[in-house]
Amino acid sequence: MKEIVKLGLILLLICAVSALALSFTYDLTKDQILAQREAANNKARKNVLPDAENFKPVSEEKFKEVVSQNDKVVEIYAGYKGEEIIGYAIKTLPSGYGGAVEVMTGIGMDGKIKGVRIGNHQETPGLGANATLPSFYTQYEGKSIEKELKVTKSGQPKDNEIQAISGATITSRAVTSGVNYAVEAFKLVAGK
Repeated sequence: MKEIVKLGLILLLICAVSALALSFTYDLTKDQILAQREAANNKARKNVLPDAENFKPVSEEKFKEVVSQNDKVVEIYAGYKGEEIIGYAIKTLPSGYGGAVEVMTGIGMDGKIKGVRIGNHQETPGLGANATLPSFYTQYEGKSIEKELKVTKSGQPKDNEIQAISGATITSRAVTSGVNYAVEAFKLVAGK
């Protein structure tokens, strides 16, 4: 009986020391983690709205208005060139095959999609994860926001269609939904 108690106490001590070390490490690195995350978000914004010189979040009031109509929108930044707004970078979280897919969409004030990038996701490697490849996400560039975008599996895509990734139609639809959510948010924020 004493041996069991002794082993239990040793295990408790090891777990307590490990938890303390993990907590200490987190406290030391959390600022760096947040800085890296913000740098990645800034890079994604610049990739989807390359003509913008800087980005500012939209007002809390506008953001709440958008989110009240679509909770898949998680971030909206106005892209500026000088003092002029040239477009918006909008992050959405549609549901894909493996969970939420982070989609950053840039839309110019001319009503055209300037770029799309895929961030964090849990999609299947070699299938849905191919949404992160330029051969897929560049299909959105230059598309008009006048018509809702759709996914096609075969044939030549029309003006408002995106060619699905072979074997990953669910992911293709998720990304396209994310872009459509961004278009809805853009229309509300920009008054288009």
